[in-house]
Amino acid sequence: MRTTIVFTGGGSAGHVSGNLVLIPKCVAENWDIHYIGSEQGIEKKLVSDYKEVTYHAISTGKLRRYFAWKNVTDVFNVMKGIFQSYRLIRTIKPDVVFSKGGFVSVPVVLAAKLNKVPIIIHEPDLNLGLANKISLPFATHMTTTFLETAQKHPSPKAVYVGHIMKDGFKLADKHRGLAFCGFTYEKPVLLIMGGSLGAHSINQIVKGVLSELIDTFQVVHICGEGKVDHSLSTHNYRAYEFVKSSELPNLLAMADVVVSRAGSNSIMELLALHKPMLLIPHTNGGSRSGQLAQAQYFQQTGFAEMLLQEEMTTQGFINAIRILYENRYKYRDTMRQHENGGGADKVMDLIRKASIYDSRVSREDSV
Repeated sequence: MRTTIVFTGGGSAGHVSGNLVLIPKCVAENWDIHYIGSEQGIEKKLVSDYKEVTYHAISTGKLRRYFAWKNVTDVFNVMKGIFQSYRLIRTIKPDVVFSKGGFVSVPVVLAAKLNKVPIIIHEPDLNLGLANKISLPFATHMTTTFLETAQKHPSPKAVYVGHIMKDGFKLADKHRGLAFCGFTYEKPVLLIMGGSLGAHSINQIVKGVLSELIDTFQVVHICGEGKVDHSLSTHNYRAYEFVKSSELPNLLAMADVVVSRAGSNSIMELLALHKPMLLIPHTNGGSRSGQLAQAQYFQQTGFAEMLLQEEMTTQGFINAIRILYENRYKYRDTMRQHENGGGADKVMDLIRKASIYDSRVSREDSV
C-alpha cells in the first residue's frame, strides 16, 4: 500500500520552499502526494511544476495581529476552509500531514487533528510565526530550523533539524554563476538581494552609490518584479527582476559578499555556503519583526553584520559593505563551525516514522 501525504503551507515563497524540497523525495519513494493550499496563492503556482502532486484549493483568510475590519470577514473564510479541509482529509485519508506554515495551513492542521491524522509542522524562523503558534497544540511534532527555537519550546514535540535545503545548493557552481552574469575573476562579486518582492529602499540606495560600488566590485542585483532600472546598465553591474531557483545557487556560490534581507531561507542558504552577509531586515510587524530577531542573532553569532533600514545612509551602506569585505575571512571561519545540511533527511525520517507508527495508533484509537 502506498503511503499518502498531504503537504500544506503558503502565503509566501518561504512557506512553500521546504515543501518543494521534500516533494521530490516523496516522489522517489512512490508516495501518493497531495497539496492543500489557497486558490490564488503563490503555493499553487510553485507546486504546479510537480505533475505527481494533486493540488486542492480551499478558502483562506489572513491571520493578522492588528485590528482590521477584514478580520471579521476572514473569520468566515477560515471556517469555510476548515470544513473544506475536513472533507478533503476524510476523502484522501493521508498517513501524515506536513505543514510549512502560513495562514493557509491552519485550517488543514485543524482538519487533520479532527480526523486523527499525525501532523508535523516546521518552523523556519527563530521565533514562531502566528500560524504555527496556533497549530502547535494540535501537532504531533514540530521541527525547527534554529536550535534555539526548539529550546524555547522544551517538549518532546520540538525537534531541531536545521535548514531544509534544496539539493541544488549542494551542486552550486561559481563558474556557472560568473558565466551567467558575464563576469570575470578580476574583481570580487557583490550580490544584492531585496527579497522575493524586491526592496525599494535598497534599490534606491544602490542607484545612488553604484559608481562607488563598481570601483571595487562586480555587482549583481536582484531587484524584484518591475524594478530594474535599465539606465544603470554597465559591464560591472547586472540587474535582474528575479533569478530562477536553478540559477540562484550558482550566483550565491560566486558571490564574495552578499547584501540581503533576513528571511530564514535566504540567510540559512548563505550560512551553508559560508557567505559573509550584510543583513538589512524588515522591522515592522509579524514576520518582519522576525527578520529583525534573526538579523540580530546572526550578528551576535558572528555570521553577519546588520544595518537597520531606518538608519541607512548612502555612506553608511558603502562603509558597511567595505568592512564586511575586509573581514570576510573572519566571517567564513565562524560559519564553517556551524553544522549545515541534513535538515531535509531528518524531516523525512520523522515523516516516515509518523506515517507508519503514529497513523496506525490513531486508526486504532478511532476503532
